Order: sequence, then structure tokens, then C-alpha cells
Amino acid sequence: MSLDTIITATFSEPAREASALVLMGGGARTAYQAGVLRAIGTLLSLQRPGPERFPFRILVGTSAGALNAAYLASRACEGLAALEQLARFCTQLRSSHVYKLNLSPWAQASKWAAAFSLSRHARAHGAVLDNTPLVDTLHRIISLPGIEKALQQHVLDALAVTASSYTSGVHWTFCQTREDSRPKAWVRPGRRAEFQPITIEHLMASSAIPFIFPPTALWVDGHREFFGDGSMRQVSPLSPAMHLGATKVLVIGVSQSERFSLANGLPAAPTLGGIAGHAMASVFHDTLQADMEQTLRVNQTLAQLPRDVAQLLPYRSVNVLAIQPSQSLDALAQAHAHELPAATRRALGGLGALKGGGAALASYLLFERGFVQALLDLGEQDAHARRAELLAFFNDAAA
Repeated sequence: MSLDTIITATFSEPAREASALVLMGGGARTAYQAGVLRAIGTLLSLQRPGPERFPFRILVGTSAGALNAAYLASRACEGLAALEQLARFCTQLRSSHVYKLNLSPWAQASKWAAAFSLSRHARAHGAVLDNTPLVDTLHRIISLPGIEKALQQHVLDALAVTASSYTSGVHWTFCQTREDSRPKAWVRPGRRAEFQPITIEHLMASSAIPFIFPPTALWVDGHREFFGDGSMRQVSPLSPAMHLGATKVLVIGVSQSERFSLANGLPAAPTLGGIAGHAMASVFHDTLQADMEQTLRVNQTLAQLPRDVAQLLPYRSVNVLAIQPSQSLDALAQAHAHELPAATRRALGGLGALKGGGAALASYLLFERGFVQALLDLGEQDAHARRAELLAFFNDAAA
């Protein structure tokens, strides 16, 4: 995040504290986020028994993280129950609810035929998989009127979804807010914001993993552009939350700075699936750490200044807490790859995407019970391990 972003976004001190939740992308791996949030709901309900308001004012999501953010926004009026409902939905999700393989019977007979058929489909349609089942799933589980209700009842201040334009190369943040509290749309090199109601099309665009799912058309600046996954070209994941007035930000990611080797003995040359998995990891390898370091430097500088001097500067301290998996999600995916539907398993097996380095690719597509439950459990485990930090984030006195 540029210093100019921090200055501009924080120039006016907010009338009240605003907590933001930023959910990064990662396909099926984002079930981990639901586990973390379920644990947060448990911690907060135990700390303050009785009905509890939804704990975030601003929701920002990228890729599958945008789907989680929109789900929460549509149920924010239900308070902490929304966090449990997201985890429950994840346990019911299956690959067939997200995508399908357009394979003829002969192509399903072997992994080589399936892989060849998928490559032909990709050349013809610009994507390996058909994600139309996800459209039906999102219409079923996300209440767009529920999002507007949460905004009008002041339960939420904003929902923001990011996507990357194949047409212009610009990384867009689409924001839905109340009209009476809408900040000025920001424009930065390669990054722009536009205020408009979030739709299922926005969510499909944000989660359109390159090469895996086809692009989605959206209207911006009065013309149509084609969009793909919001993780692409995402150089400043914290920026939307800052611009929307956040005073503290909880970020839940699903990537790891280094992936653990799953090979036994001497490393072998990577398969096509291994290379694709590495490319996916590069797409979803967020720049969160750099953003956090910039924010930390500003916070430290403010803390060292005399109070009267700090109050004259166009900055405010922003508390940022990040949670990411403590274990290898690639290893988890390899352990559960057998749960994939047979046709998908054959196709990915033909690409070498079910073992070794190729398991990274499978981890983005493995929307099956065992893998999802393992992610939920890991998210809860990691959140409880950082109980004191989380309670301090929501209530300093509870640390």
C-alpha cells in the first residue's frame, strides 16, 4: 500500500471505530476462513453472553473470499449466528455445487482421455471447467436484499468485492454502501473503485480463477469489460478497507509464503499439474505482508511522536491482525484428493495434479466433505491458539 493511500484514506478521523474483515482468495481453501470465524463467534459469545451484534462494520472479499464476505453480509442482521451459518454452509458444499466437467462418456474412461478433452474445452471456451453450477448455488444462498437490509439498518457500513479486468488490466474494487455514507471513489495506478450494488455477476467475476473458470462481463464506466479472479494484480489488499474508513482490520488469508515439499526422496521434474499448481499459488500469493509492514511503520512512527504533534498529522493508527494457516494446505489436499468425483480425479490425475507439487492445484478445487472439514478444524484451531490477540482486537479490555 502506498503512503498516499494511507494519507488519503485516513485524512478524516472516523466518527466511531470501524472494524473491517478482509478475506483473501484461494478457491476451496477459503473454508479455512469459515473455521476461523466460527471460533471467533464462539469466543465472543462466551465473553459476552446473550444476543451479539455482527462484529464487523466493513467486509472486503477477493475471489472465493468475496463469496464468504457476501454470504456474511447477507446474514449480518443475524449477528454472531452468521459466522456459524457460514461454517455450516461450507460443510454442505460439494464440487458439484461449484463446477462441472463437460466430458463425453469416452473421455471419462481414462485419465489421459479426460485430460485431453479438458484441454480441448479450455482452448474452445477459455477455461477448463464450467462454473455455471456456482451461479445457482450463489442465487440460493446469498440474499442480495439481505445485504441492502444490513446496510440500511446500520449493521454494516460497506461490502467490497475485488476483480481484475482482462480488458483493461485494471484491478477494480466494487463497493456497496448506503448512499448517505458513500466516500469518494479512489483511483490509483492500476487500481480503481466504483460504487454499485453487488450482484451475483460481481461474485462470479471475482472468483473466476484464471484458466480454470471463464471470465465474467461487468459494466464499468458505462461500458462492458471482462473480469477474472480478484487475486490477480492485487497489489494492495488492505487498501479498500482503509478507504472505506476502517480503524482496525482482521485479515484471514489461505496462502503461505513457502509451500512444503510433498515429494519423497530426490525431487522429480514438475508435472503439468505441478506447474499449474505453482502458477495458482503465485496468483493467490497475496501481498498482505508488505501492506501490513507499511501500516506497522506508520503506526510505530505515530507512537513515537509527541501526542500534540501526532494529532496534527493526516494519519491515524490502524490496528491490523492477520491469521493464516499454520499447516500446509497442499498436504491436506493430497490426503483428501481421493474424495474428488471420479471424472474430476481422472482428469486431474492425467495432469499430475493429485500428488507431489500438483496437489496445490487440487487444493483450490477440492470442495469435498473431508477436505473442507479439515480446513474448518484447522481454522478453529489456529484461532483458538491466538485467543488473546483476537479478544484484544475486538475488545482491548478483554486481552
